[in-house]
Amino acid sequence: MVDEAFTVRRATMADLETIAAFAAAEASDAEGLTPAVDTLRRGVLAGLEDPSVATCWVVETADGEVAGSASVTREWSNWNAADYWWVQSMFVTPAYRGRRLARLLLATIEDAARAAGAADLRLYVHERNSKAIRAYARTGFSDTPHQIMSKRITAKD
Repeated sequence: MVDEAFTVRRATMADLETIAAFAAAEASDAEGLTPAVDTLRRGVLAGLEDPSVATCWVVETADGEVAGSASVTREWSNWNAADYWWVQSMFVTPAYRGRRLARLLLATIEDAARAAGAADLRLYVHERNSKAIRAYARTGFSDTPHQIMSKRITAKD
């Protein structure tokens, strides 16, 4: 059971540096990456400034310490005439792991998605991130027949 002392709220500009730090820690934890801090900060700022880019949530303790965060981007589905909500940048600080804060964040996001008429929640997780895969499965996520593919776009000289 999630401790009653935690609440989830929409992130504000005051959360910018914390969420950017969480994004850096998530990249390192999940994939061993070290993204540029300025890029992470710009990415988080874009979502905080414009909800059409992303919506960010934070989970905090009773005394206001931010213990985790997640964001959502939306993708329109012609097939469903509704958005898919993609959960991204899920992170809970190590000191608060094991307290079901990811479950609390995801339940809040699911409620918001349902209220907005979303088709479903989706996410991607690195295949070697077994802890996250187990956590997502415990909250009702399952494998799909779809494979995520990507092509990196770089600026031309």
